[in-house]
Amino acid sequence: MIRNSRLILVLDVLSRDRALDLASSLRDKIDYVKVGYPLILAAGLDVVGELSRIAPVIADLKIADIPNTNTLISEQVLEAGASGIIAHAFVGKDSLSACVDAAREHGGLVFAMTEMSHPGAEELMAPVAERLARMATECGVDGVVAPATRPERIRLVRSIVGDLAIISPGVGAQGGSARAAIEAGADSLIVGRSITESPNPAASADAILREIR
Repeated sequence: MIRNSRLILVLDVLSRDRALDLASSLRDKIDYVKVGYPLILAAGLDVVGELSRIAPVIADLKIADIPNTNTLISEQVLEAGASGIIAHAFVGKDSLSACVDAAREHGGLVFAMTEMSHPGAEELMAPVAERLARMATECGVDGVVAPATRPERIRLVRSIVGDLAIISPGVGAQGGSARAAIEAGADSLIVGRSITESPNPAASADAILREIR
């Protein structure tokens, strides 16, 4: 999973051209770009393929439906050029396994969402995050998502998932510390606005890279 920089760039922008420009200018500083509904709905699914020619793409659609629908969603975005997908674990083992099966057929990666980075996740997700992490390992995912905004949660998830990759959102705009997240056990950081909305995205990415190195 991890390549060189340990940095995953979030492209939550609404312009195809802006997304491609950011990916191109930062390609030497990142391992993956992460795209979600905002960009795909604004620019169309073809943007996944365009970006994949610049850097590997993780499609963060937080897939959360019945197994058949999960399969269809996974297949569409993987066939469009994504190298990996993010799926919610709370919908159950059968639904998460459907994503894993689809990814294996397309040579892709699956990351299970155990706990999100915003404050609201503490209400309902945090109490079951341990169960979700255990279930995710049983489903054969490649990694899980745990919040950089709460490093102690990364440490807990690490104790459950062993050597699976942990990718962590919440650094920068949401207040998470890059160094604290890595020290707690995160393998890669998912960073968006603090880079993409910066007057100098390259300099902001370099600052994060210096912090985690």
